[in-house]
Amino acid sequence: MTHSTAGSGAVVTGLGAFTPLGRGAAANFDALCHGKSGLRRPPEDHLLAGSVDVAGIAPAIEAREVLPPSEGRLVDRYALMALAAADDALADAGLVVGRDVDPHRVAVIVSSGAGGLSTYEAQAQARAERGPTAVSPYLLPGMLPNMAAARIAIKYGIRGWSSAIATACAAGAHAVVEAARLIRYGEADVVVCGGAEAPLNPTSALAFAHARALAHGWGEDPEAASRPFDRRRNGFVLAEGSGVLVVERVDHADARGAAGYADLLGWGATTDAHRPTAPRPDGDGAAHAMRGALATAGLAPEDVGYINAHGTATKLGDVAETKAVRAVFGENAPAISSTKSMTGHLLGGSGAVEAAFSALAISRGVLPPTHNLDEVDPNCDLDHVRGEARQQRVEAAISNSFAFGGHNVSLLLGTASSRKKR
Repeated sequence: MTHSTAGSGAVVTGLGAFTPLGRGAAANFDALCHGKSGLRRPPEDHLLAGSVDVAGIAPAIEAREVLPPSEGRLVDRYALMALAAADDALADAGLVVGRDVDPHRVAVIVSSGAGGLSTYEAQAQARAERGPTAVSPYLLPGMLPNMAAARIAIKYGIRGWSSAIATACAAGAHAVVEAARLIRYGEADVVVCGGAEAPLNPTSALAFAHARALAHGWGEDPEAASRPFDRRRNGFVLAEGSGVLVVERVDHADARGAAGYADLLGWGATTDAHRPTAPRPDGDGAAHAMRGALATAGLAPEDVGYINAHGTATKLGDVAETKAVRAVFGENAPAISSTKSMTGHLLGGSGAVEAAFSALAISRGVLPPTHNLDEVDPNCDLDHVRGEARQQRVEAAISNSFAFGGHNVSLLLGTASSRKKR
């Protein structure tokens, strides 16, 4: 496999993750490779207690941990998790805005599928119980889906492009696509990108449950609830969390001596134009997204050694993704796993977290497994990494994200071309 090492390429130099597996991208990846699950029954004092059997609950975090006291009023959990992941990603990259890079040449794109739903729900309940004066003036800056990006920009003095993309479960992956585009077209030297979601409130959970999208019947064994590609799968596990990547122009990373995890080589984005909540059964939209990623990167299917699947454990979705993989890669499809089996489905945060996992898989030469894949559905017959992590060097990996509305995103990452490697 060959790919361009031109200085305008995009390399991932920093990673941050805040998920049900804990805080820190490296710690998350280690947990995955050791088969640790972040799924559990909601405790009695959790908002979800009594609403769902199992959820992916991230660690507690308070505003004062990531924001000064004057800015921490009514900030939704999704934004706090995004700030924590951004703090870790920038520290991991060893990058200080203003010292290492012109603030006007830094962009921030941190997306969310829905923003601060829990904050809105709490304020709506307060209005219903106590009247109009109970609604806080801090509601809007606390809950809007662009506020994670805005608060990261404010905290770090980032003065360039700043935005958020609301494409449901593809939102985090779309943010990474835009980061690669900004780098490639010379509009930024550094991009802080990713996604965050905090959907663990009763209204959101019950909506998914009533739509028959959630895993059910696993209350006595919550770690077994998320079963991508398994014959007994019956839905996804709702989870919360955030992932943030620092993406740099390769020659910018080289100039400051920064080490890279992986290059962002290509991307593909398509729309199913089918149904709001179901993929095309033949996986055609997903297949076109993967082909687009290969074309953008200038690679052939045989160059890809690993796929981090969207793999939510829904009956329709896993089969459609399998058909898409077969359509693109044929009978020699690469190794594949779904890390949602251990994190649950972070919705708008998933794409960025899974891109970070793919970068770590490339840099470490280790492929994380799919948990709970006890009996592969015959309609999902691929080269699954099952049970245990697989030691395997790969030069390129695809990370898939598909969403309600028919949004499909495939990210293609490859071996870092920066002078220093992780």
